[in-house]
Amino acid sequence: MAQRVAFIGLGVMGYPMAGHLARAGLAVTVFNRTAARAQRWVGEHGGQAAPSPAAAAENADIVLACVGRDSDIDAVARGEKGAFAAMKSGTVFVDHTTASAAIARELAAAARTRGLGFVDAPVSGGEQGAKNGQLTIMCGGSEADFDRIEPVIRVYARHSQRMGEVGAGQLTKMVNQICIAGIVQGLSEGLSFARAAGLDPQAVVDVISKGAAQSWQMENRHKTMLAGHFEHGFAVEWMRKDLAICLDEARRNGASLAMGALIDQFYGEVERMGGRRWDTSSLFARTEALRQGHP
Repeated sequence: MAQRVAFIGLGVMGYPMAGHLARAGLAVTVFNRTAARAQRWVGEHGGQAAPSPAAAAENADIVLACVGRDSDIDAVARGEKGAFAAMKSGTVFVDHTTASAAIARELAAAARTRGLGFVDAPVSGGEQGAKNGQLTIMCGGSEADFDRIEPVIRVYARHSQRMGEVGAGQLTKMVNQICIAGIVQGLSEGLSFARAAGLDPQAVVDVISKGAAQSWQMENRHKTMLAGHFEHGFAVEWMRKDLAICLDEARRNGASLAMGALIDQFYGEVERMGGRRWDTSSLFARTEALRQGHP
């Protein structure tokens, strides 16, 4: 396993992911746009904080990043004081951001001109998965680059898999988000229907979760949905960002995302209800508002 790593981006996901690397005994240098957060991480985990992505990356064997959008990953990779300019030839850059396949391919091409490797490696599992080291990681890149990074990302993953060449990881994450959107909407409608029918929704879930309707969302979100608590998971604004990436890719490859487009509109309604920072299970709040006559 590589011994020196850089981790760029200490948000909700990146902060615990980098922490797992430090606890595994790797020498970790971190960079975060808000420097105080990087200093807090160092206070908890040791290692070093760097003033720029380039400074974090200059002595690393592997550079990992987990930021917000295409523009963010582009900036930390090849922007002013970006990591690419400082990375040693043969170093691999791993992008854990959920971004477009297009930016992954663009950055991979730029990395190759510098003798660098690149793997797009978006994650699934949410904040709890990151904290517990139980993420699922879908990767795109060469077999050689994947084999090199896999022992490192295994530190915070329960499963990681190479899905194909660069971009395949991001395309797989798009499938993940499309499926989640449909499942959460179905669960929202089912729970709202149970209430409308005069059933005990908890009793309904206790029964149907033992059969074919069972899902992670049902097991982990039904209680908080029924209680109207939407403050603990992946935010609506980020899901809409992801669905926009999915819809844009579908326009290129010809896939039909009628459900995805509709649910993106539903999330827009949730945002207008004040739920931009609510978690994605807040589709239930919209469904309940409609049932109660408050569109």
